[in-house]
Amino acid sequence: MSRVETARQEAESKTLFGFWVYLMTDSVLFASFFATFAVLRNSTYGGPSGETLFSLPFVLAETLILLTSSFSCGLAILSARQGQKNRVLWLFGLTFLLGLAFLGLELHEFSHLYYEGNGWRRSGFLSAFFSLVGTHGLHITAGLIWMAVMMSKVRSAGLTPFNLKRLTMLSLFWHFLDIIWIFIFTVVYLLGVAS
Repeated sequence: MSRVETARQEAESKTLFGFWVYLMTDSVLFASFFATFAVLRNSTYGGPSGETLFSLPFVLAETLILLTSSFSCGLAILSARQGQKNRVLWLFGLTFLLGLAFLGLELHEFSHLYYEGNGWRRSGFLSAFFSLVGTHGLHITAGLIWMAVMMSKVRSAGLTPFNLKRLTMLSLFWHFLDIIWIFIFTVVYLLGVAS
């Protein structure tokens, strides 16, 4: 193996390692939001709790949309590894639309809560709720922007090794957000309605 090839592989492994470090630091960020929510979930100060605010069918629809987007994202990566450019673009386009639908539902929920007088300032519970779920929504937004950029790069340059590496990291990021959402669905919504 030549020095250039060895240097390229080392740089790629460092990039991938750096991305995993980023995901771990993001895990710490979300863990702190979950801990804050756990402490403040009963701090309603006479206001509504999750039991009266949350609609499980609505949140279940959000969850199914996001999980379907994760599935289409996984299929897109498999297609990318097989060199199927058009299928990759189609599947990432579907993932993008599903992610956009999820984000639209999340924004609808936020605006509905806000206009009913249940904004983030009303109680510690709502402040923790908006912080945790809102941070996830910001990550979804960043993922959608990244996805749009990558679809543009694949459309113009094809499935180059550089683009394939970036698509793989995007896929890891998207699956990470799905895992975080499963925790949000369980801790915030399911336990919130059950309590």
